[in-house]
Amino acid sequence: MAREFQRGHKARISDLTAGTDLYVGVQITGPGLTFDISCFGLDADERLSDDRYFVFFNQPKSPEESIQLLGAQAGDTESFRVTLDRIPANIQKLSFTATIDGAGQMSQIAPGYVRIVAGGEEVARYSFNGAEFSTERAVMLGDFYLKDVWRFAAVGQGFDGGLDALLKNFGGEVAEEEPAPAPQEAAGAPSFAPPGQATAPPAFGAPTASAPAPEPAQQNFAPPQGATPPPAPAPAPPSVHAAQTIVAPLGTPPGGMQPPAAPSPHAPPIGQVPGQTAPPPPGYGQPTAPPGYGQQPHAPTPPPGYGHQPPAPTPPPGYGQPAGPLSGQSVAPSPYGAPQGVPQGGGAQGVAAALQGYREAPTGQRWTLQNKKLIRVDLGADDQPVLARQGSMVLYQGKVEFSYKGAGFAGRIVGNATGQEMQLMRCTGRGQVFLAEEATHLHPIELQGDAICVSAENVLAFDERLQHEVRRIEGHGIPGGALFVMQFQGTGTVVVKTHGTPVVLPVTPTTFADCHAVVAWSAAAQAIVSSQVRMRYNAYPGHSGESVNLQFRGAPGNFIVVQPFEV
Repeated sequence: MAREFQRGHKARISDLTAGTDLYVGVQITGPGLTFDISCFGLDADERLSDDRYFVFFNQPKSPEESIQLLGAQAGDTESFRVTLDRIPANIQKLSFTATIDGAGQMSQIAPGYVRIVAGGEEVARYSFNGAEFSTERAVMLGDFYLKDVWRFAAVGQGFDGGLDALLKNFGGEVAEEEPAPAPQEAAGAPSFAPPGQATAPPAFGAPTASAPAPEPAQQNFAPPQGATPPPAPAPAPPSVHAAQTIVAPLGTPPGGMQPPAAPSPHAPPIGQVPGQTAPPPPGYGQPTAPPGYGQQPHAPTPPPGYGHQPPAPTPPPGYGQPAGPLSGQSVAPSPYGAPQGVPQGGGAQGVAAALQGYREAPTGQRWTLQNKKLIRVDLGADDQPVLARQGSMVLYQGKVEFSYKGAGFAGRIVGNATGQEMQLMRCTGRGQVFLAEEATHLHPIELQGDAICVSAENVLAFDERLQHEVRRIEGHGIPGGALFVMQFQGTGTVVVKTHGTPVVLPVTPTTFADCHAVVAWSAAAQAIVSSQVRMRYNAYPGHSGESVNLQFRGAPGNFIVVQPFEV
């Protein structure tokens, strides 16, 4: 049975299936809408540092074929084959996206989904619909990301700017394109197209009912069996997606992929800013102006494509520096005190440039650190509230409601008796809430069914769906006979605050920590109170003051978090 995901949910791939050769199917439709479904292979900084890992209709596979575009099949609008153990080490995240080609917005889409299939069996599904979006023209559907092991996250985050905003979010730039030459426009067809003939069946087609299921340990890739049979192939017009473009070399997508529908005649070419008709100025990081989609380039070397950083080391004229002098022309010296290359009188641009490093971090996840001391939580359509410490909200956007979250009569008694009482507020609605407290360092900890012990004093916020309770630590020779701590368990995120940068240490039989400096530890670790309270040591002045410590024991993999500060 497939595991149902909601927006913001995450899980280890190994918890879903033992296989690493996976099928990813996307279904997204809308009346009169055409979609381009792509996969971005990002580095550790979530940047598209290598445009060969931008897999889309005109570049259907990565260099080592660890990511392949398969086309529409088994009831899916688009599908991919992802072989996790073949992905290179520099690729740390795969982001599956959908953008509208032409006019329209995401609020018009019908109910759709992203699903993961292993060995012909669906193991995970994230469903969405148009009610979760408004005027967005692009959306990040789901992510595969490497965090110790490969994991899956249901994202469902939209972008108002469409493809341009999506590429800028990944650190890429869209190459400007010139209008197609007049003779080729009049022809009404691309200059190159393969002959119209029947294509070979896909190498990874939907399995038949008699196909035996492989063993989980040696799980081979097999796309799912669709609920409805795929439409019979009809004589199709020449595929414009098989021609060379500014990103992909000439090649036919594997599996007989059907090309997406042609864009609206009024829509600009992909990569061109809407409303721009004139070609970009010379020297914009391109050796020659690239042709439009479906046309052969005139230069043998393709210019920068999607997500490719401009090769020029300095910006062109008009982007914050003057043009260089012509040959044989003298250069007037700059005014005293003004640096070379900085235009005079650009006060507004100077302020914007000075504050550029403090801009809001891009969206895409439920919890996002803005800096070391400020975190943002996105409240979306999944109706999952957040519990935060009272007074920790510093800014919010959207329709967000804050209400008091009481612990009840019994909870107040337990909290007062154990010192683990938390004064909380409940955040609901749709929008973004920014949280901070006394400039402490914040650390979001994601739980995937496991548990962690945290002192209530060090908890800033957490997902309401997490289970939390007071845990008792037995000890002898200390006042009250025990210490207490909060234990969080389930699937969600808890934000822990520390004074200064903490240190994370593995648990060994000789690991001791001051009970006032320890922040958190893995719930599987055993905590034992180590007391040095002795009448001989404490009845007279001059004792060390380190009377109560915690000793931790546990199997390899357990840890403790200690801050450089004693509460």
